[in-house]
Amino acid sequence: MVTQISTRTLTFNCVLRPGALEVVALKMFLAVLLCGLIVVAAAPTASAQGTPAHRDHLTEQEAGLVREAQRIDQRTAIFIKAVDRRLLALGALTGNTAITANAKSIAKDEEKYGALPPSTSAELLGDIKRILDEAITNIDDASEKKRQTEFLAKTLGKLSEAATRYLAQLTSLRLTLKDEPARTILEGAIENAESIIDAAKASGNA
Repeated sequence: MVTQISTRTLTFNCVLRPGALEVVALKMFLAVLLCGLIVVAAAPTASAQGTPAHRDHLTEQEAGLVREAQRIDQRTAIFIKAVDRRLLALGALTGNTAITANAKSIAKDEEKYGALPPSTSAELLGDIKRILDEAITNIDDASEKKRQTEFLAKTLGKLSEAATRYLAQLTSLRLTLKDEPARTILEGAIENAESIIDAAKASGNA
């Protein structure tokens, strides 16, 4: 419980002595500052609430590769690779063999794509959700602006193929993932994968 600090005790007759007004103002300022510090100290942190603190969903190298890729299909291939890497790390972290089966080690990719930071399940799932968000946004943007239309059908088909694989892997975590905040993020990642698959089916590119 945050302690409420009253400034009532700091009020007195300022005209009794020179400089009293400045003293009152200083004491009131210090009281307000102390109250603010108590509020900050008492507030739960993001980790205490089970919510991952803000972090980049791509490594610096992955983000650089996305910026350098000129074509929508090339950028999407990097997003797919980024999700694959995090799924493999997630499978190793949770011991989920449905994810790690037939998966290749990500160690050999670190020079090109960068090493993944130490992560919790919630953080890896958050990365996956945001990477899929960015992939969807890139395709939507290219479609709306009629850019690189010759690559869109192929790109959506490849992303849908990957999303179908992701859906099976992510769904398997519903049975083993116990952390409630992570489960909430998991459902968001599953929803993104389903949206990609549905969009591809609607456009005939599934």
